Amino acid sequence: MTETTETIGAAEAAGDTAPHMMPAAFFGHGSPMNALESNRYTQAWRAFGEAVPRPRAVLVISAHWYINATAVTAMPRPRTIHDFYGFPQRLFDVDYPAPGLPELTEEIADTVRPTWVGADIDSWGIDHGTWSVLVHAFPLADVPVVQLSINADKDFGYHLDLGARLAPLRERGVLIAGSGNVVHNLRGMNGALPDSGYDWAQRFDEQAKETMLGDPVAAASLDGHRDFGRAVPTPDHFIPLLYLAGLAGTEGGTTEVLVDGYAYGSLSMTAYTLGLTCPGAADGTGPAAPLPDGVPPDGSNI
Repeated sequence: MTETTETIGAAEAAGDTAPHMMPAAFFGHGSPMNALESNRYTQAWRAFGEAVPRPRAVLVISAHWYINATAVTAMPRPRTIHDFYGFPQRLFDVDYPAPGLPELTEEIADTVRPTWVGADIDSWGIDHGTWSVLVHAFPLADVPVVQLSINADKDFGYHLDLGARLAPLRERGVLIAGSGNVVHNLRGMNGALPDSGYDWAQRFDEQAKETMLGDPVAAASLDGHRDFGRAVPTPDHFIPLLYLAGLAGTEGGTTEVLVDGYAYGSLSMTAYTLGLTCPGAADGTGPAAPLPDGVPPDGSNI
């Protein structure tokens, strides 16, 4: 008997036959150094993990799996990927040994038809956009983790729609989470501003917040904002937000802010939840992790 079957059986025995809708989220993950630190963002991620019902699996749309295809990791033991450079050895020593869930691949493909989704059995794993958050949210690494790639060939409307198509998985115990940063301009980073945002970063992040709290599906139109070019010089870190927006749109609902703030002037650390309130999640203290000296502000880093 599988764990899912046991869980359903226990619920039925208790007279609770209605499926529980799993929450969803978007995390502004910032620097991978946050994996090693305790600050108000990582404390919020931990509060989220403590508040969420135990998932059957976590499906993460990470900014760092940005390829020319739509694919899902399908290996039973995904490797921990250290997809960055210039950081201290102790960050490369982090291992997040969560299992995969290969059978979820076909389930996802069936759920989102006619959108095509491929199975990745050996090329990817769990990248730092995922594990830097999950080491705080699920520190035991005992919940299966699956990643969905971001198809770089598709427009914002495609990603919003794909997010909406994933919605039935939430009724089957799958926690869906995007991981990126609403504002992500690496070349604009200033290490002397650990807890501040430039005016243009704040304007764009506040508009995104107004949208996510009011009309999430309109997030796909934020590319019309006057500060979009500076806030989102490349789309990889912004697109994961659209998956949460698409999920919210299927309910006709809105999201809540889990925690918000800025790092290094040009990163937004804002995180959102759907279907879950986490009291105390915004009560943590301390800015995002400081950047080590010499980390290159390259598009493939952070």
